[in-house]
Amino acid sequence: MSRIVLASTSPFRRALLDRLGLAYEAVAPVFDEIAPEGMPPAACARLFAEGKALSLAPARHGALIIGADQALDLDGELLRKPATLDEAADQLARLAGRTHALHTAVAVHAPPGLPLAADAPRTLTEIVTVELRVRPLGRAQIRRYVELDRPIGSAGGYLFEKHGPWLFDDVRHADETAIVGLPLVPLCRLLRRFGVDPLDAPARA
Repeated sequence: MSRIVLASTSPFRRALLDRLGLAYEAVAPVFDEIAPEGMPPAACARLFAEGKALSLAPARHGALIIGADQALDLDGELLRKPATLDEAADQLARLAGRTHALHTAVAVHAPPGLPLAADAPRTLTEIVTVELRVRPLGRAQIRRYVELDRPIGSAGGYLFEKHGPWLFDDVRHADETAIVGLPLVPLCRLLRRFGVDPLDAPARA
């Protein structure tokens, strides 16, 4: 089975990948998340997920590299990841009482050191979109939340994997792991296309 590298040091993404029972190495990507002006949010998620995976290709010859990223879409507007608690609170104030889309992209890249069929793409990507409705929130509630979870750098200014569920009235998804940042069902589908499937391993005697 191919070596696997996760282009992330997020403890939440690592916890999700651990569920698949694969041996892997977690490495911080060497990539700046700078989106071209006017790029749609879903396209930004794809660009960043692929960029993270590709950034490690030169140093991880022969490994399959997984990259993932999220983009929050409020009526077509990309909300940048908050850099401070005040920015996180401002984003939640905008989201309160409204429905938004969270686009999560996962990419798997096979560098040249890993042999593939001549016509096979070396980077495969899928995007999962989750619709979330934030309940009406007062400023004091928002401040209490951001002080609890400190969601700096998290799309939308919330961490669903911590106290975040208290913020929502409704969540509609195809894969709940996408909300946390690494959609496992699409990831397994992509890994199988590169020949990684633990269920195909020979059974122990």
